[in-house]
Amino acid sequence: MGSLDGKVAVITGSTSGIGARTADLFVEEGAKVVIAARRRGEGEHLAQALGPAASFIATDVGREADVAAMIDHALTRFGRLDCLINNAGTPGKTSGIADVDMDHFDATITVHVRGVMLGMKYAAPVMLRQGSGSIINVASTSGRRAGYSGLTYSTAKAAVIHLTRCVAVELGEKGIRVNSISPGPILTGIFGKGAGLAASDADRNAGRMKAAFEAILPAHQPIPRIGMPDDIARTALFLASDASSLINGHDLVVDGGLSAGRPASTMAAERALFAKTMQAG
Repeated sequence: MGSLDGKVAVITGSTSGIGARTADLFVEEGAKVVIAARRRGEGEHLAQALGPAASFIATDVGREADVAAMIDHALTRFGRLDCLINNAGTPGKTSGIADVDMDHFDATITVHVRGVMLGMKYAAPVMLRQGSGSIINVASTSGRRAGYSGLTYSTAKAAVIHLTRCVAVELGEKGIRVNSISPGPILTGIFGKGAGLAASDADRNAGRMKAAFEAILPAHQPIPRIGMPDDIARTALFLASDASSLINGHDLVVDGGLSAGRPASTMAAERALFAKTMQAG
């Protein structure tokens, strides 16, 4: 038996990275999955690979009509909706406040905040009729601490975390749980997309970033390895399953300890440098 037997999930942004791995894992665990994303070719290919338990619908999460159609598709195809994962995202752009590109800011808010809001708006009535459901919004450690990403992306993810709490206290007493996941650095194509690569090329070449992260992370992250899509997919599996039935309004951080504090070895090296400097003086 799978932990999601008989459940139906909609996953946005699920043609690559975290979303694609989550769709794959959910099907393995017995769920029926709607793959909702903008890239039709990749979406149809993934749905075909996952078999009759998966169905693709082209979706731009910033467009209300698309999101309404996405939820209708789940009901028409599979008859119910037990889990919504608002995972669709776009890369941030680094700038100072004086140089912020407001068009980029508006586009970022549209995908990361409006898209999450719309997903919950149309999923909630279905789950309310059922008296049950789990909504999972993918946020980021950048929404909890400054300095890890550009200000537009960080601001959007902070909004997602608080929006999650607001909806959780509304829907919790009606049997619907709403939580968020805040990943740290995860090896996906988003970094290549942020560098200007075409989406498909960035997804295919995500592994190129691994060496860079392996050089950087040990000084900042207590568990020094780069996160993988599977790490977040398994967290989503827990939040979608009955095993997390008392968890509501929570932001579950999956970042190897990055937001907890610096590794002990980093602090020890700095203390040694300080002592050496003082002794030399």
